[in-house]
Amino acid sequence: NSIMNALYTTLIIALLSALIATILGTAAAIGIQAMRKKMRTVVTGVTNIPMLNADIVTGISLMLLFIACRFSLGFKTILIAHITFDIPYVILNVLPKLSNTSSHTYEAARDLGATPLYAFFKIVWPDIKPGVFSGFLMAVTMSLDDFSITYFTKGAGVNTLSTMIYTQLRKGIIPEMYALSTILFFLALVLLLIMNYRSVKDAKGRS
Repeated sequence: NSIMNALYTTLIIALLSALIATILGTAAAIGIQAMRKKMRTVVTGVTNIPMLNADIVTGISLMLLFIACRFSLGFKTILIAHITFDIPYVILNVLPKLSNTSSHTYEAARDLGATPLYAFFKIVWPDIKPGVFSGFLMAVTMSLDDFSITYFTKGAGVNTLSTMIYTQLRKGIIPEMYALSTILFFLALVLLLIMNYRSVKDAKGRS
């Protein structure tokens, strides 16, 4: 039925957008870290803009962009929108980990004949893995919790739980929606607890 379809859509968009945003955000963070200090400051400032903007501003802006590019609003536009606002959270989780790594070790591995991919996974990846995982969890949480951006980019015939609850407010929300909302709330709570636990664990490991 429509409720289960909304639940599936919510979970698929959250997981898929978080996964893609994690890959793109990690690559972007590595690129930013390799920049000169002034350029890095500028790009980091630009990265913060989507997080400082109100969700409704971001949602309307993306909707107008999709319309200008003649995209039909639907599942794809929701996914692109979620990836767009998830990427900054991943970047800002990975960058602090990258700043604690030494580029000389990576360069030494390359000089000894390691391929770029092998050197990355053996030298860089173990140091940034906690930040990548935290960024992924934050992206999932933000996607599950989002309403405004989804509402403006979803088009007709596609619903997530948040948009379905909003449309049912006029008619009266059915009990099943309360149950599903509770499940999503506890899922987001568990993700946040895991993120906080990892942050505390990382802080203890550094001390």
